[in-house]
Amino acid sequence: MKLSGNKILVTGGASGIGLGLTERFIADNNAVIVCGRRAEVLNELKNKQPSVITFQCDLANEGDRVKLYNWIAKEHSDLTVLVNNAGIQNWLNIDDDDFMERALSEIVTNIEAPLHLTKLFIKLPNIKTIMNVTSGLSFVPFAKVPVYSATKAFFHSFTQSLRYLLKQKGIEVVEIIPPALNTDLGGKGLHDHAPPVSDFIESIFKQLADGSDELTFAFSAERAKIGAEENKAVFDRLNPLNKLKYNTYS
Repeated sequence: MKLSGNKILVTGGASGIGLGLTERFIADNNAVIVCGRRAEVLNELKNKQPSVITFQCDLANEGDRVKLYNWIAKEHSDLTVLVNNAGIQNWLNIDDDDFMERALSEIVTNIEAPLHLTKLFIKLPNIKTIMNVTSGLSFVPFAKVPVYSATKAFFHSFTQSLRYLLKQKGIEVVEIIPPALNTDLGGKGLHDHAPPVSDFIESIFKQLADGSDELTFAFSAERAKIGAEENKAVFDRLNPLNKLKYNTYS
């Protein structure tokens, strides 16, 4: 993937990892479009990065996904890169009264939405790259976020198949595989101990420059390389039975 001169759509690009990607893409002389649910967050981004183009929509809604695509096809048909970054993480217990409601919201946002967007956006005449943000939990689940971990495992598998399926169309597929980072994913304060987004962004852009299509960092780099027995050991370390307590976060 060339690192400059693109027009890039970043879903959920106004906060967390998405914001880090947005700011780096702009710094590297790309035109960037960001979509998100919250107008105030998009406006804050616009104030910080005046060149960014924003579009408010809820990707959990099929109609909004179609509206986004139709707007891009009409106003920005020269789009070259789609970044499927938007995602949600819920800390859940199978016994929670609202387990199914919150689990389904994760499945829609983390699986249904990026699959639908990919199907739509590969129709654009200038699309060259699809970038999918998965997780180090694609390889080893964290039981306090059981549905999130499963959605990312699904998305990791899908991304590998998509790379094969789109090769004949000349569309590159890049997987971004973050570990836990210092963001508000899952709830404020949960990841304050984790590495900063800036370190992650710096690392994966070096990997992009080197031509890699699987971008990892720290924990996710380790998990991507290990085998079944090592994965079992990591699972046991992540999910000790004597410490397994569940909380729910919006």
